[in-house]
Amino acid sequence: MKKLFSNIKGDAFGGITAGIVALPLALAFGVSSGLGPSAGLYGAIFISFFAALFGGTNTQISGPTAPMTAVSMIIIAGIIAANDGDVSKALPAILTVFLLAGLFQIGLGLIGLGKYIRYIPYPVVSGFMTAIGVIILLTQILPSLGYYPKEDIVFVETFKPQAEEVILENILKEEAGEGILVLENFEETIKRAENIAPEDILKESQTLAAKETSGALGAIKAIPRALQNINLLELLLALGTIFIIYGFKRITTKIPSTLVALVVVSGIAVGFGLDYRTIQEIPSGIPTIKWEIFSGFSLNSISPYIFTALTLSLLGAIDSLLTSVVADNMTKTKHKPNKELVGQGIGNSIAALFGGLPGAGATIRTVVNINAGGKTKISGMIAGIMLLVIMLGLGPIASKIPAAVLAGILITVGIGVMDYKGLKAIPSLPKDIKLGPIKLSSEVLIMIVVLILSTFWNLVYAVGIGLVIASLMFMKKIGDLTAERSDVKSLKEESWPDEGQFPINLKEEVFIKHIKGPLFFGSTSDFQALSLQIPNTAKTVIMRLGRMQYMDQSGLYAMEDMLQDLKTKNVEVLFVNLLKQPRYMMERIDIIPDFIPKEHIFKSFEECIIWVKRNIKDTV
Repeated sequence: MKKLFSNIKGDAFGGITAGIVALPLALAFGVSSGLGPSAGLYGAIFISFFAALFGGTNTQISGPTAPMTAVSMIIIAGIIAANDGDVSKALPAILTVFLLAGLFQIGLGLIGLGKYIRYIPYPVVSGFMTAIGVIILLTQILPSLGYYPKEDIVFVETFKPQAEEVILENILKEEAGEGILVLENFEETIKRAENIAPEDILKESQTLAAKETSGALGAIKAIPRALQNINLLELLLALGTIFIIYGFKRITTKIPSTLVALVVVSGIAVGFGLDYRTIQEIPSGIPTIKWEIFSGFSLNSISPYIFTALTLSLLGAIDSLLTSVVADNMTKTKHKPNKELVGQGIGNSIAALFGGLPGAGATIRTVVNINAGGKTKISGMIAGIMLLVIMLGLGPIASKIPAAVLAGILITVGIGVMDYKGLKAIPSLPKDIKLGPIKLSSEVLIMIVVLILSTFWNLVYAVGIGLVIASLMFMKKIGDLTAERSDVKSLKEESWPDEGQFPINLKEEVFIKHIKGPLFFGSTSDFQALSLQIPNTAKTVIMRLGRMQYMDQSGLYAMEDMLQDLKTKNVEVLFVNLLKQPRYMMERIDIIPDFIPKEHIFKSFEECIIWVKRNIKDTV
């Protein structure tokens, strides 16, 4: 307990800062999901507090994130459409999915699945994150233009014939459920059809119009019509928000530019009495449990949602643990993956009970927390409490925020979440497969497949297909190279026979590391711990790479990160017997010569010893 409160000042400042940064994002994610801003706030409050309390990453700030919101948005739209477009009617089923996802995450943590997340290859993650960015960008084009398909009367009118068919089909289904035979009671069917009100047809038409324009593909279809119906004021509010977010960063990064944009643009809209579209009203009272989630709760009622909830839980696990790795790299600590999954699951389960969006570890908010001084779980808990205080005190004021401002914020989120590092590497990666007349990199192929399928089909299925393709390609490469079992773990090194001639007086200054087997996505986690293994007295590291036959993109970036870390510590690195394929990969992104000059690459260990004797002095 004493250790927990050992950094209370830093944790308080970190938590408050992260909470302020989370506010506009929580509101934006809530609005874009279809459940309203309060759902985003509730998710941020409960997940941040309970994931920090029970999780396994001390500095992590959790809440609704871009990937989780993108998937939730699709789930919510589907369930609402299946419930005649009625959000209140669909809400119990939606929250059931979110609750199950949280419970599944707890289960994943308890069975120890967290440690396997590291086996997801970099191209799969890259394609997925870029797809999330594309989806957010496309889906926010319509609200940033001030175009809402459900309010376009001319567009909605085109769905009336289809709406009438849907309503008639529902009548027939109702009669079948009541045991009424249509052929024998045709008059009953006609009677019910005649009682269909114009309002019912309009409501169904609006539901179909919204469904037609939902998702990335639907947004693309609707853009031409949106451009013909631009609301200039809404567009200016969105553009002003984007301009301030990027422009204010050039002035200072100490104050979150997203929050500045939210306050400034909303203040202008309210102060000048502009006729703009606001977000839904935010409740100002204490959140209450949505007991309707348990109405009719049974195995039969939840069975249709089990797979959907499982996919959402897996996405949350991946999202959270990737952020945990970022936190580890910044704080030089080691998170507990399984405990983190349990914490995230508890947070998501409690958030669902109160009507909140599901979430995960949020990279930007976690980085903000760490930079502001957060070091323990207290910081994440304070971030949740901070959001609760803001909601209780400023709920009515926040309800006046323009919807276009949140659309602008989300556009910048979409731009920021894309993996530019992976995209920039596309031209330089080796073209190792041939598809007809086209030659391209297998890593690029995986990334493109995941990107396209995630954007226009199904996010979770796309990741699964990407994993299968990556596994098959990896197995083929390893089979072709007749690779040995990977052994790059940071265990105590055993000297090789030819190292007996190494100068004894230099063993304190020089550390020898052996890499045995391929450096690929499944071994990068152990490899990254290399810098922690090096003694403080060592100023030079010799890496013997003669048995590292293959390196993939994940291994390449792990090597880059490790070399960067050693460079900051002024540790010199020497390569011995670097093989053709790994060397080619490292030359493509300029690890050679930027980190390892060619004069530090030796064909044999004997040549390396000669260099060491000439250039390294005994300092003991």
